[in-house]
Amino acid sequence: MEALIPVINKLQDVFNTVGSDIIQLPQIAVVGTQSSGKSSVLESLVGKDLLPRGTGIVTRRPLILQLVHVDPEDRRKTSEENDPNVWKNGRLYKGVDGEEWGKFLHTKNKVYTDFDEIRQEIENETERVSGNNKGISDEPIQLKIFSPHVVNLTLVDLPGITKVPVGDQPKDIELQIRELILKYISNPNCIILAVTAANTDMATSEALKVAREVDPDGRRTLAVVTKLDLMDAGTDAMDVLMGRVIPVKLGLIGVVNRSQLDINNKKSVADSIRDEHAFLQKKYPSLANRNGTKYLARTLNRLLMHHIRDCLPELKTRINVLAAQYQSLLGSYGEPVEDMSATLLQLITKFATEYCNTIEGTAKYIETAELCGGARICYIFHETFGRTLESVDPLGGLTTIDVLTAIRNATGPRPALFVPEVSFELLVKRQVKRLEEPSLRCVELVHEEMQRIIQHCSNYSTQELLRFPKLHDAIVEVVTSLLRKRLPVTNEMVHNLVAIELAYINTKHPDFADACGLMNNNIEEQRRNRMRELPSAVPRDKMAGGAQGEQEGGTGTWRGMLKKGDEGQGDDKTKPQSSVPASPQKGHAVNLLDVPVPVTRKLSAREQRDCEVIERLIKSYFLIVRKNIQDSVPKAVMHFLVNHVKDSLQSELVGQLYKPALLDDLLTESEDMAQRRNEAADMLKALQKASHVIAEIRETHLW
Repeated sequence: MEALIPVINKLQDVFNTVGSDIIQLPQIAVVGTQSSGKSSVLESLVGKDLLPRGTGIVTRRPLILQLVHVDPEDRRKTSEENDPNVWKNGRLYKGVDGEEWGKFLHTKNKVYTDFDEIRQEIENETERVSGNNKGISDEPIQLKIFSPHVVNLTLVDLPGITKVPVGDQPKDIELQIRELILKYISNPNCIILAVTAANTDMATSEALKVAREVDPDGRRTLAVVTKLDLMDAGTDAMDVLMGRVIPVKLGLIGVVNRSQLDINNKKSVADSIRDEHAFLQKKYPSLANRNGTKYLARTLNRLLMHHIRDCLPELKTRINVLAAQYQSLLGSYGEPVEDMSATLLQLITKFATEYCNTIEGTAKYIETAELCGGARICYIFHETFGRTLESVDPLGGLTTIDVLTAIRNATGPRPALFVPEVSFELLVKRQVKRLEEPSLRCVELVHEEMQRIIQHCSNYSTQELLRFPKLHDAIVEVVTSLLRKRLPVTNEMVHNLVAIELAYINTKHPDFADACGLMNNNIEEQRRNRMRELPSAVPRDKMAGGAQGEQEGGTGTWRGMLKKGDEGQGDDKTKPQSSVPASPQKGHAVNLLDVPVPVTRKLSAREQRDCEVIERLIKSYFLIVRKNIQDSVPKAVMHFLVNHVKDSLQSELVGQLYKPALLDDLLTESEDMAQRRNEAADMLKALQKASHVIAEIRETHLW
């Protein structure tokens, strides 16, 4: 089981190279208040002075410290594994002439044998990122220590918990440090090393308080009590070390660190550990073998190994799942272009195919949030356009006075016996013309949807185009230009469809003839009913509109409807038109267009009849034309716009873009896409390597 920690260290190395924290590896995070002795505990575990020391906040960036145990006899092998450039031709280079050395991730393969130099590098790297006046950063420093005097551990030294900002620290420094600590200890694979000074009350321990927030059951928290030698005279830490004050499941371990005076006097860590052992034997003889730095190191090693053993199956599954995800992601980014000509033709063909498939409804990616492509075009034809046409009133904008005026204008100077056919044609053309605007709007809506399909294909169907922004823009421009060219042609055809209906008013249309016959029969029946309802005292020759004349002249068709006399006959003789000037100027005739039939005057029966006939004829014929337009406009749009674009899209794209001179420019990959593909490739490589590292562990290592 001793092989487990080196495995985790190898995994840490693997993921450090890609700078990712997607895998939460088992490690030990050291938490405590400022100047509680965290860094001293770490130095005791390493056995060397390697961390910056002083008053106030010293640790201002997380320090990920990997301790690698090296057997003196096996030092050459270890060096070769970790840095193949150190050994060459049987000789050790790069200054590795001692039995202990360190390496930083940010300095690559540089080897440090002077631990004072390591401490200085930590200070320099801290100031480089965090500034030189007490600021903090969450960007970690990665340090690996190789030594025969350490046990295999992965430790994280975190900034000390503080309350009041100093120097250049922001006002919310307490919150920043707290969030930084929680970022590490919230990892369920992290063992929390909660450091508390013995000369403070354990009940007020900030380290234990923060640990309880993420580990309420204490299953992964180990408490360390520092500064046992600084307790007030007459007091001891017996109750604390026995767990009677604050029980911690993983236990409490007391240690004695070097004082600042000891450090100033260059007291070695080895001497400090020897003095610590003597102090524990004298002050706590019954607990001496379960406290101290050496016991802490062995305990941490044991806890970490068992913790790794428990985390390893889930870790293995997580790595395999992520590897599959990144493999798929890398595949979506595509391979680097080798044959530009073939790649360009392939992308053009794929886009054209997906564009057509989106119209046909056979695209690979079906939109579920809204209608798109062919489905939306169908909706425009049969819902939007259809409802718009049905909402057009056949007699909209046409008043009875307009109809009567048209009839009068069509009779000329002589009274007509029949309702003039010219008046019907004049008015029905005016109404049919109103169908042109919604028809042209239908073309516009379909054109807009054809434009939207371009973006749909770019987003969902041909993601490869995102790699080549210039090619994407060029394709959009070609398709947009093609649609723009087809728009006036389609509009012209739709305009002609309405013009065709206006060119010839077919009064012999079967549907129109049937409607006229049925309408005339209804009019005659209604008139007879009205006459039967008239009082017997009213003479027939006084009936408005000359009913007798109608009976004599009626032929059963709308052309046979007689018009007896003009508007001035009948009851008009006793009801003069008030709108006509009483004494027009001499020599000036009254223009009938300027003298409309007064709205206030009640229409005569004959006028009412004539207007009713024209209105019904207009409505009947208008419905026939509207039905034709509702059927022919979608067909015209499909032929002249939709199908034409579908049929000519690929040839248009190839003709405009498939040119040798454009290859390099069109297939210039976006920097963002290239970077993302490289990152995905690096992560996939790291995950595959991590999976290989875990697979090397034999089952016997787990127990």
